[in-house]
Amino acid sequence: MQSHWATTDEVQEWCARMLGPVCRIKEAKMRPWSKVWRVETADAVHFAKQNCVAQSFEAAVLQELSMLAPDHVVPISAVDLDRGLLLTPDQGPTFRETGADDVVAWCRLARDGALLQREVTPGTDRLETAGLTRQPALTAPAYVESFLERWQAAPRDDPRHVSQHDASRLRTHLPVVRRWAEQVAALGLPVTLNHNDLHDQNVFHVEDRLVFFDFADALLTEPLQVLLIPLQVLQDRLDCGPDDPRLQRVADSALEVWSDLAPLEELRGALPAALRLAGLGRCESWIRVTEQMSPAELDDYGAAASAWLLSLVEQSSTR
Repeated sequence: MQSHWATTDEVQEWCARMLGPVCRIKEAKMRPWSKVWRVETADAVHFAKQNCVAQSFEAAVLQELSMLAPDHVVPISAVDLDRGLLLTPDQGPTFRETGADDVVAWCRLARDGALLQREVTPGTDRLETAGLTRQPALTAPAYVESFLERWQAAPRDDPRHVSQHDASRLRTHLPVVRRWAEQVAALGLPVTLNHNDLHDQNVFHVEDRLVFFDFADALLTEPLQVLLIPLQVLQDRLDCGPDDPRLQRVADSALEVWSDLAPLEELRGALPAALRLAGLGRCESWIRVTEQMSPAELDDYGAAASAWLLSLVEQSSTR
């Protein structure tokens, strides 16, 4: 277990070895699961990131992605795999900051995200070796059971604790989860990269390309599950219902990338099941990041994993 985060001085020393003299370094984003520093040299700006132990694989995963799909991910300046440090050059404003917030822009984000998935599919074994958890649809019922076994037994004052009532609801719902899993698996799509937090703040528009970053939450799943977050974010942005045709248009932009492997109508038909199962990916990410949180941090974030698990039996879920 990592005993402490790298200090700003330690990050500056590492960046200086990688880049040369550092003119300025400052904390840019400090969260319980990751820390980011803005690093300025005489001629460039970089960002250094350190993940929590359970997600420190991001540096190794991005190394692999940069070889599998270099046009789709941010370039790397340096990594320190032992400490989970990652250094990347500034890519300018994020997609959101460029003002690209219409349905056409979201269609492009969804399509390019699917193209990234498609391009890296032959390298999923390498991504798994780098640290990504493989979570195919058919494992969903067993995942729910394992989660309940662990967190129902947790102390009641642990925010991750699952009550007897909620555990009973979820176990009763397992036949439905199994049907969802079978419907998604029946598509025959490959298990591939699932960014698991794909939104317009995790992508840059560089020249004529979209390049993706922040793969700390990533998993290996069937591809359609990646649409959960973009569709939820856009639904909130548009203040619309889940059946709004604008959302379907965005989803179709991704589904069409896979339509040579399964008919588009079957992909559309299985999408609701895939989106429900995608909550388990969010659940897994929250379990990982809470492993080294302080009691105070757990008070703020500890209930997130079980909230996502309960999204299996509820009509709406919590990001």
